[in-house]
Amino acid sequence: MTPELMRRARRRDRRVYLFSHPLLFALLTATRRWPVQRLGGTVLVHSRDAFRDGLTRIPLDRSAAGTTGGAAGELTGGELLFNQDGAGHRGSRRTIMEALGAEGVHRLRPVWTAVLDHRLAPLAAGAPIDLVDVAAELAGATTAALLGLSTDPHTLAAAARTAAAAAAREHLPGRPRRRAGQTAARTATAALTALLDVPAEDRALAAMLAVAAINTTVAALPRAVAWCADADLWSYADSDPDALTSELFRVTAPTPLLPRVAAGPGTAGGCPVRAGDRLVLVARHAADAHRTGPCPADPAPASVAQLVFGLGAHACPGARLARLQLTDTLRALARHRPRVVSARVDRRSALPGWSRLIVAATR
Repeated sequence: MTPELMRRARRRDRRVYLFSHPLLFALLTATRRWPVQRLGGTVLVHSRDAFRDGLTRIPLDRSAAGTTGGAAGELTGGELLFNQDGAGHRGSRRTIMEALGAEGVHRLRPVWTAVLDHRLAPLAAGAPIDLVDVAAELAGATTAALLGLSTDPHTLAAAARTAAAAAAREHLPGRPRRRAGQTAARTATAALTALLDVPAEDRALAAMLAVAAINTTVAALPRAVAWCADADLWSYADSDPDALTSELFRVTAPTPLLPRVAAGPGTAGGCPVRAGDRLVLVARHAADAHRTGPCPADPAPASVAQLVFGLGAHACPGARLARLQLTDTLRALARHRPRVVSARVDRRSALPGWSRLIVAATR
């Protein structure tokens, strides 16, 4: 791992931001020198301490327009993990945590390892593969197993990605033609919901689980592989896979920012926050992804690496699953030491990522 290789890896990864949401990330880059920056009724939160404050010390409106919870409720009409409060939120979270706890993840693991065994086999024969397509099948198969569905993994993944992209486009700042955006998002969500053979009362939550699980996996896994290949970090997949996984998640920050709305007054990094203020919590900056590259030999403390998965009651319940999927993927690829042949940014996806990432074995 040399500085030159690290710069090459960072240059490639920056493309997913510069080509997908250039104006938004230009704004975040211009303001990141300040821990917190207020722009009218919007508070941009960059520093680690302010990010923690935003998630743990400020009451949040889970159903406000323009937030994850607001979009979820608007599209599905259901009370979901993202927009529930109090006992409802705790009950849903407990159900999901049980499904994604150690035992639940152990039961799901054979599903994604079978996909890896099948889809990575061409590397041994010298053929290239598209990691985005592999990630989509892996995510779709795992989500189908989690929800007890017989749906084709690629079909489920495509529907979840389309629904997320439509919802994201609708809620971009300054986005025109809101009614047209709502129609597209609702149509995409209906198409996804039609694939979910679960009881009617569970469909809204199942749809949001599918959207969250599939989109984060398809965004994160190929980006992590590209970083690993460009920076030549493959040896750590054998010697210290947990540190490699933690550092790659830290620098890719699959959900780089969290849009929230304050339900009451508070402070973030010393900046007063009023009820109704919009908060943009920049996980990428809080975890120092923009400043320090992945270093499995000297990884960031767990308290820092965890920030890309949230904190406390706002921590991602799928973090255990995500970490193990990436670790297994990296270890399976490491024997081939793949290099990136070509990459194309996904300009329509909800999260920064690749629409195509072709890799080929070097041994």
